[in-house]
Amino acid sequence: MVTPATSPIVARVSTKITVLPAQTPRLVSVDVLRGLVLVIMALDHTRDFISSIRFAPEDLAHTYGALFFTRFITHYCAPVFSFLAGTGAYLSTRRGKSIQQVSWFFLTRGLWLLLLEITVVGFAWGFVPWAHGGVIWILGWSMVAMALIVRLPLRWIAVLGLGTIATHNLLDRIDPASFGKFDWAWTLLHTPGRIAITDNLSFPVLYVLIPWVAVMAVGFAFGAVLMRPDRRKWTLTLGISATALFFLLRGVNLYGNGIAGLPFGFPRSAGPWSVQPTLTLTVTSFFNTLKYPPSLDYLLMTLGPSLIVLGLLDGAKAVHGLSRILLVYGRVPLFYYVLHLYLIHVLAIAVALISHQPILHGHLGVDLAQRPPGYGHSLPFVYAMWILAVAILYVPCNWFMAYRARRRDLTWLSYL
Repeated sequence: MVTPATSPIVARVSTKITVLPAQTPRLVSVDVLRGLVLVIMALDHTRDFISSIRFAPEDLAHTYGALFFTRFITHYCAPVFSFLAGTGAYLSTRRGKSIQQVSWFFLTRGLWLLLLEITVVGFAWGFVPWAHGGVIWILGWSMVAMALIVRLPLRWIAVLGLGTIATHNLLDRIDPASFGKFDWAWTLLHTPGRIAITDNLSFPVLYVLIPWVAVMAVGFAFGAVLMRPDRRKWTLTLGISATALFFLLRGVNLYGNGIAGLPFGFPRSAGPWSVQPTLTLTVTSFFNTLKYPPSLDYLLMTLGPSLIVLGLLDGAKAVHGLSRILLVYGRVPLFYYVLHLYLIHVLAIAVALISHQPILHGHLGVDLAQRPPGYGHSLPFVYAMWILAVAILYVPCNWFMAYRARRRDLTWLSYL
C-alpha cells in the first residue's frame, strides 16, 4: 500500500524506515564467537608445531583423553569460520549493502583469499614455498560460489544449503578415479586427496567445496534470524535441535559420518563408532567424527553447540574482561589468522633452539609422522606456548582494530 507522506509524522516515519538498514549495528555476539574460535584454533596449530606426538590425535590405537580433547575442541573452528562468513555478509545487507554489492564482496574477497593461501599462508607453514587446499583455500572458493548463490531468493539459499549438508554423505563412495582424467575435479569438490601436477609435484586438498559452501550458504540464510527481535530464542532453539539431532544420528550409527579410509595415510576418524576397551576411548570413538570432508555428524556436532553459545552471548557488551579480548580478535580475523601462523612458527623455532632440538624444515611442521627424533614437547608445554602466543597477538590485533575504526576511508583495509 502506498501512502503519500503529507503529514510531518508520516514524513518522519518514512525517513526512519528508509535509513534503518544502514544504521543496523554490528552484533557483538557474532564477533565474540568468532574471536573465541580463533583463540581455540591457535591451540591446534601450536600443537602441530611444538608437540612431540607423532600420531594423529584421532588415532584410537594410540590416542588418550587429553590429547583427543585438544583436537576435538578445535573442530569448531572451520565450521564457525565458514558459517559466520555467510552470516556477516547477510548482516552487511542490513547496513546498506545491496545484493549486487554483497555478490561483488564475495567474489573479490574469495579471490583474495585464494591468492593468500598459495602465497603468504602457504609460506607460513614451512618458511618455504608450499601450497595446499586448507581452510583459507576453501573459504575463498566458497565465497566465489556464494557470489552467484546470493542472487537466489533467501529461502532457496537455505534449502540448498541444508539439503546439501544433509545428503552429501551419499556421495562418499564415489571414487575420483571413476572420472578418469577429470579425477582432480571430484577431489576439489568432495573427496580429499592429492592432485598430481607433475611426476614429482602434487597439490594436497583437505577441504573440499560441496559441503563447505553449503555451510556458508546456511550461515547467510541464518543472518535473517539475527534480524528478528526474538533472535535469542530462535538461535538457542536451532542450536539445541542440531545438537540433539547429532546425538540421535550418531547413536543410531547408520548414516551421517562418512566412510573409512582417507588420503595421506592418516588413520583419521571415519565410519560408525564402537565400544572400546575403556570408557574414555568409547567416548572418543563416539565424538570422533569425520572432518575431511565434513560429515553431517561433524557439522551437527560443531554448529549446534556453536549456535547455543551464540544465543547465550546475545546482548553481550564486551567492554572489558575476556569478552573484550575475544571481541578484538573477532573483529580482525584474517589479520589474526596470518599473524598467528608466523608467530607460532617462530616460537617453535625459538623453543627448538633453546631446547637444543632439531628445527623442522619445510612443511614437516604439520607432518606428524616425519618429525625428527627428539623433537617436540609435552601437551602441558603446548598449552603454555598457546597461551603465550594468544597473549602476544592481542597487542597488534587491538592496534589494527582501532586503526581500521579510525580509517574507514581506506576501503582496502577490509581485505586484511
